[in-house]
Amino acid sequence: MNTELQQEIERALADGVAHPDNLPFLLSPAHPSPLRILLVHGFGATPREMRSLAELLSRQGHSCFAVRLPGHGTSPEDLAGRRYEEWVETARRGHELLSQGDGEVVAIGQSTGALVLLQLALDHPLKALILLSPFLRLQHRLAPFAGWLHPLRPYQKRSLAATERPFYYERRPIKGVHQINRLRRRVRRNLHRITVPTLILAAAGDRTVAAGTARRLYEKLGSSDKRFYCYGAEVPHVLTTADNPRQQDTFTRISDFLQQLDRPEQRD
Repeated sequence: MNTELQQEIERALADGVAHPDNLPFLLSPAHPSPLRILLVHGFGATPREMRSLAELLSRQGHSCFAVRLPGHGTSPEDLAGRRYEEWVETARRGHELLSQGDGEVVAIGQSTGALVLLQLALDHPLKALILLSPFLRLQHRLAPFAGWLHPLRPYQKRSLAATERPFYYERRPIKGVHQINRLRRRVRRNLHRITVPTLILAAAGDRTVAAGTARRLYEKLGSSDKRFYCYGAEVPHVLTTADNPRQQDTFTRISDFLQQLDRPEQRD
């Protein structure tokens, strides 16, 4: 695995990633379990978004690989030039890295990372999926028209604390939103084909995606073994970081789901 990890790090450095927390990472416990965890961050974020969860799961015995999606951790201009197919290809390489030997891969994605993994699941064997704040529609009323709007308004500006600027973009490219739209339309058409066990966690306090969209995604999934839980208004879009006041409950639900994968008789 170390060779493939080094290749991913070299790709990130060649793209212009400067902060070490924005690089892809692999956590390998001394005595790994058969379940290996692929983690995919959300749009405009970096692998840092998945670090706390990966560290917890690694302590529980799981090898964890967090990929860096192309265009992330570099510059808004870089992200504006990327296509969703590059994101899926990066997840495919992560799956290939973790699939070496006899292990089985469970994939965990946050937001757009969840959509990337749904697309991956159509063509690659996964033990299970854990989707955090997945969506079929973004909340902003103009988001569906990003393909037409980006020549007029290339970037969406937002304010970030100085401590967050190394890890997120203050200018998010509208071309990137167009790629999200392309991906979500592709995923939506094929949800009935995805049959692996799936856990979906969402939040009523999510101001990024349309209300109820995670539930509709859950209903369209073809899996007979699927679970859905929605947190209250106090919980934001990103579930993996300390900004989520229910972060520990989120991690507990994920851990419980993983523990039950090989014990189907205990599922409720």
